[in-house]
Amino acid sequence: MLMDGDDLGKWLERQKNPGTWAQLSAEQQERLTVLGVTPVERPAPAPAAPRSTKGPSKARQAFQRGLTALAQWVEREGQRPVPRGHSEQLAVDGEAEPVTVKLGVWVSNTKSRRDKLAQEQVAALRELGVDWA
Repeated sequence: MLMDGDDLGKWLERQKNPGTWAQLSAEQQERLTVLGVTPVERPAPAPAAPRSTKGPSKARQAFQRGLTALAQWVEREGQRPVPRGHSEQLAVDGEAEPVTVKLGVWVSNTKSRRDKLAQEQVAALRELGVDWA
């Protein structure tokens, strides 16, 4: 059956394809199911990507950069609070230009997520005199 030049039979068969079905939103899947259209066989959830064991994760690297920037701040400014808008320039191995770390934002985010920090991260913050760590 054609409607506005589209072959509805082919379209319907495409919707039943597990790959196509997986790309539909939950609402689209529900609407088709109400009409009696279901995938040929339910698609299995995609496997999680394996974690790489090649060095620290991006989150750990970001924490380390923030910690290094905070150490640089404490050395220069003492225990004065870091203003939220402050950025710190850091020399990073392998980088020709200094890297900018938004230190004020990092401190704020780290404080709000402190219950998710590893013990060694909390200890490193305490060493720098962070009172909430």
